[in-house]
This record gives sequence, C-alpha cells and structure tokens, in this order.
Amino acid sequence: MPVPVHWRCLWARRFNQSAMLAATVSAQSGVPIAGGALKRVKPTVQQVGLSRSERAQNVQGAFRVPEEGKAAVAGRRLIVIDDVLTSGATVDGCARALLRAGAANVDVLIFARVADPVRTSI
Repeated sequence: MPVPVHWRCLWARRFNQSAMLAATVSAQSGVPIAGGALKRVKPTVQQVGLSRSERAQNVQGAFRVPEEGKAAVAGRRLIVIDDVLTSGATVDGCARALLRAGAANVDVLIFARVADPVRTSI
C-alpha cells in the first residue's frame, strides 16, 4: 500500500507519487494494492527542514485505518511503499497505524534514501 496523502494535498497536487510507485510494483509483481486501507486523517506540514523529533511529532496521529479498511489489514503481511525515506517518521506512523489495526507484519519499500553521514541511520 502506498503512503497516503491528505485529501487536500491530493486535490492540490493531483497525484500521489507513492501511489504511482505502488501501482507499478503491483503491476510487475501481481500483488494487489490495499487502496483505502490506510488514510491520512491529519494534514501535516512539509517535513523539509524539520528535525527528526519534529518530523515524528508532525506525523503523530496522522494515519488511521478506517473501519472499512480493517478487513484488508487484519492478520496480513503488508508492504508500505514510499518515495523517499529521510528520518523514517512517515513510514513509522503508517506502520504503527497498521499494526494497531491488526496487521501481522509491516515491511517498507522505498525508492530513495536521504543519507546524512553525521547522523546515525535508522
């Protein structure tokens, strides 16, 4: 499943880059996308320029599995797809919401990693 964007952001941007990546992975692998199983329920500010702790605070409570998405999540091994991983706060927020909803396991597939030689990697 792709990292969801808030509906206002989607409306303004007109696309979700993580959803586009997830569609390609799904087409190549044959693994279906659990679209709509995870929602971004809180708009967040852009993460650019935020510290690791500010990023975690920014996405806290931003993701939720709605009642209608719980069947697609419960007991399943899921892969969250995102375009860029910096601090890991976004995918951590997604994984926490999915695990609270009963997912058996959550893995992450990213397409770029921001590396900081001064900071310890996640």
